[in-house]
Amino acid sequence: MIAATRFSVLDRSRTREGHSGAEALRDTVRLAQELEGLGYHRFWVSEHHGVPGVAGSAPTVLAAAVAGATSTIRVGTGGVMLPNHQPLVVAEQFGVLESLFPGRIDMGLGRSVGFTDGVRRALGRDKGDAEDFGAQLEELLGWFRGTSPTGVHARPAEGLTVPPFVLAMGEGAAVAARAGLPMVIGDLRGREKMQRGIDHYRTHFRPSPWASEPYVVISGSIAVAATPEEARRLLVPEAWSMAYSRTHGTFPPLPPAERVEALAMTAKERGFYESGLAGHLAGTEEQVAHELETVLKETGAQEVLVTTSTYDRAALLDSYRRLARIACRW
Repeated sequence: MIAATRFSVLDRSRTREGHSGAEALRDTVRLAQELEGLGYHRFWVSEHHGVPGVAGSAPTVLAAAVAGATSTIRVGTGGVMLPNHQPLVVAEQFGVLESLFPGRIDMGLGRSVGFTDGVRRALGRDKGDAEDFGAQLEELLGWFRGTSPTGVHARPAEGLTVPPFVLAMGEGAAVAARAGLPMVIGDLRGREKMQRGIDHYRTHFRPSPWASEPYVVISGSIAVAATPEEARRLLVPEAWSMAYSRTHGTFPPLPPAERVEALAMTAKERGFYESGLAGHLAGTEEQVAHELETVLKETGAQEVLVTTSTYDRAALLDSYRRLARIACRW
């Protein structure tokens, strides 16, 4: 199963304690260069607004930097949050990307709006805008096909083919199936929920000009190291940042694992932290290969999108090297 599966990476440009947002963005570009050499299929970047722990707020801009620094790996977004933008502008941005880097650009699209009331107000959006995702998606794809009833033409997007993907959170699987688009679904910690989404997608999929059959990408954190303990430590900074956000209302930069391990946590913080460490694919190459085989057999996914974030960038790259060896070995 592994040998027939594509492996790709989403890097969220996570900021780290003691390091700037500019460094996080440059780290993302450097990681893309490294992963291209390791044979990964795609490299995607994300969209977050007003989050102290994430530097990636403009995914199409960052995707352009990544594409310009690489030559073969596919580059895209995981994703552009469509309710935050006018579909015409999104089409134009991806039209420019595809024109500059033909045949290498992916258009991953999500339905989330800003995470806080303040961010939503700043964007001029509210929670209800996510409910219009299906219509927004249809309008966006129409700009590429030249079918807008406005008489306006999206330049240079019209006539270009930029593969669209739907990030399946909540109703996303149903939207992807109705639109006949490839679907990205996670996370690996909630296997039963993920499988229900995949089953619904495959059952209700309608072929479209963009995809003749279902295409499933499963996503989540995967950590590979020389020992299970080292692999688990890779997950510690993100688990603590998630726990902190749940208890303090803001998502902070990633701390070093050793600082987290020395912290005195409240019972509530400890509960969220331990929950954040559970359920990921983490361990030695042999252990992760075995788990991957199981997940791929269960889901029938054609692709795995790895979303691991950690403080230690050298250890993160080593994890991706080890994962690449797994993918090539089987």
